[in-house]
Amino acid sequence: MTSHIPVILIDDDRDLLKATAQTLELAGFAVRPFASPLDALQTIDRDFSGVVVSDIRMPRLDGLQLLARIRAIDADLPVILVTGHGDIPMAVGAIRDGAYDFLAKPFAADRLVQCVGRAGEKRSLVLDNRRLREAQLTEEEGLPLIGQTPVMQRLRHTLRQIADTDVDVLLTGETGTGKEVVASLLHRWSRRAKGHFVALNCGALPEQIMESELFGHEQGAFTGAQKRRVGRIEHSSGGTLFLDEIESMPPGTQVQMLRVLEMREVTPLGTNEVRPVDIRVVAAAKVDLGDPAERRDFREDLYYRLNVVSLFIPPLRERREDVPLLFRYFTQRAATRFRRTVPDLTAAVTRHLSMHDWPGNVRELSHFAERFVLGLEPAQEEDPPALPVSVAAEGGTLPDRLARLEADIIRQTLKDHGGDVRRSIEALGIPRKTFYDKLQRHGIVRGTFADRDEG
Repeated sequence: MTSHIPVILIDDDRDLLKATAQTLELAGFAVRPFASPLDALQTIDRDFSGVVVSDIRMPRLDGLQLLARIRAIDADLPVILVTGHGDIPMAVGAIRDGAYDFLAKPFAADRLVQCVGRAGEKRSLVLDNRRLREAQLTEEEGLPLIGQTPVMQRLRHTLRQIADTDVDVLLTGETGTGKEVVASLLHRWSRRAKGHFVALNCGALPEQIMESELFGHEQGAFTGAQKRRVGRIEHSSGGTLFLDEIESMPPGTQVQMLRVLEMREVTPLGTNEVRPVDIRVVAAAKVDLGDPAERRDFREDLYYRLNVVSLFIPPLRERREDVPLLFRYFTQRAATRFRRTVPDLTAAVTRHLSMHDWPGNVRELSHFAERFVLGLEPAQEEDPPALPVSVAAEGGTLPDRLARLEADIIRQTLKDHGGDVRRSIEALGIPRKTFYDKLQRHGIVRGTFADRDEG
């Protein structure tokens, strides 16, 4: 649909600029008009998802020079040039140089709309293919960071903005959402990419072993320490240290980790030698460490020290529009891996993809895609679950109906638990921040479900 296609429109004739902008806006395009090509260039990057329409005859920087500048940014970005009759040979040459098309004045409004629409469709296809290629290059443990939803586009944009800095990052998200993928991308897209990417799951090791793993030890530091060991922190110097499930880090280790973050130095077990380290820390948590109830015994000062930049990785059920793209990627990968062809979609599989909540998130979807390619989906289709009256009786798009279903579930859960927030959150299995975001999104007033505030 044209309403999703942004257009950068450039013309130094302000009257023509206004008239052309109105034509495109009436057709549903999101137009950003510029009288100066230099100002327009400031808004264009490789992630721009639309089309550029520009006059050729302009002072300071003409359309051909602008085309060259844009192609240097992204050679696949469609540029449509508007020409006077005498400039047609010049415009034909511009087509050879990479312009998408040209329109000779005067042109019919519908020709402009059709041309921009086709260019926008091409741009969308280019970006989709680019995302899939990027996903294959940045894949980590079978969890590519791909998606077309605005929240995923913003996440990728933010990652590119902060990747080449040394700022520490705190990632929050449910199991299987791809936190390690995000951490790996921050490393690969940074100048630290030549260093080591060192990952440690804080929930997988007891405190005694974790200290040795993180800080290292000298020979004889403790029983069994038969030789010197370089710790994960020191090994990641010059690179990136990823601490997963940091909420599980023992209190004693938290104190030591706080000093590492503040001083950028480490003291291995069994020695008084202080060694400087050049590290960038990316920590990940399954709970909201900003909420004291969820943080529990995790140190508040360590949370604030880690929380320089905080990124939330959304669960798959909150970006359902990405499920088909991810499923297509995973089925193609599984077909290659198992040397099978991708089967035709059945009604049961289609319904499962659209209605399932995916508590295991992207990891669960990847496993489902593998079973689908292997022909291990249920042999007979089950009857679809009955929908609440508010969803089944009313029309609307699938996202609209799913939103009403989600609101009904939240209201019923609050009612079942007498408005108790903690028990409702546990029953729903979502983070506290997500819960409150959904209350606001659906206009649910939790006070109507209880006589007193138990938040």
